[in-house]
Amino acid sequence: MLANHAKLMKFFMNAGEIVGRKKLQKMIYILKKCDIPFEEKYEFHFYGPYSEELTLRIEELCNLGFISEQKEQKSNYYQYRYTVTTAGEDFLEHSMVEFPSCNDKIEKMKEKSSRFLELVSTMLYFDHLTKEEVEEKVQVVKKSSNYTHADLQAGWQFITELK
Repeated sequence: MLANHAKLMKFFMNAGEIVGRKKLQKMIYILKKCDIPFEEKYEFHFYGPYSEELTLRIEELCNLGFISEQKEQKSNYYQYRYTVTTAGEDFLEHSMVEFPSCNDKIEKMKEKSSRFLELVSTMLYFDHLTKEEVEEKVQVVKKSSNYTHADLQAGWQFITELK
């Protein structure tokens, strides 16, 4: 039952600290598209791929005391900071869940902005289309984000690096 929770905990142990709910959602989705065995289901929402299941699991991990969620007020919004607690580390010591190494992917994503990861995850969401169709789709569904041709090329390059 807690296998999916343990996978998320292993992600957090590898990541150290994640700042932002949107960034967290996009990082897990991108890893899933890179064949890391996360099982959360995603749907397309305003900010790209979003998983209600992931949101609920994170909430459960916080309620269990395995993950610390710190809410910080920014100028006109709240930002959330996630870290593993000592209880979370203890839980992982008893977990038998196998999880492939993805530290390099996590580190690369942590260096990127949430906006950029939103672009990359959106591109991956439509990866069943041709490259040209993906770019057209992104310009339609993310019109208000004003992604440039250079942004799209950087997204393709990043996807290549990750895979």
